[in-house]
Amino acid sequence: MAKTLRHFLFAAALFSFAGAARAEPDAKTVRLWRAKCASCHGADGNGKTEQGEKMGVSDMTSAAWQKKTTDDAIKKAILDGKKAEGKTEGMDPYKDSLSAEQIDALAAHVRTLAK
Repeated sequence: MAKTLRHFLFAAALFSFAGAARAEPDAKTVRLWRAKCASCHGADGNGKTEQGEKMGVSDMTSAAWQKKTTDDAIKKAILDGKKAEGKTEGMDPYKDSLSAEQIDALAAHVRTLAK
């Protein structure tokens, strides 16, 4: 009985650490994402919005996109804007309107969008 209890407590501790590793996104960052990014990238980052499809926005939720795209590339796109090849419209640059902390927070938020 004591051995079963120890196993149960060990499993419960593991699950609690797993939940802590996947912390809730910062509320300010989520509001910033909604205000600046979601109209094109979608609330969940899949790019399935009218504007996102016009602009050829990538699906940031895909494992392949997450793997091939570096944090520096995400930050550069936020800072300098980005236009998909063959598209006339693109993402506006935010280097003059967002702080370095906000850009870092948005880049970190993009990483939480992975499926």
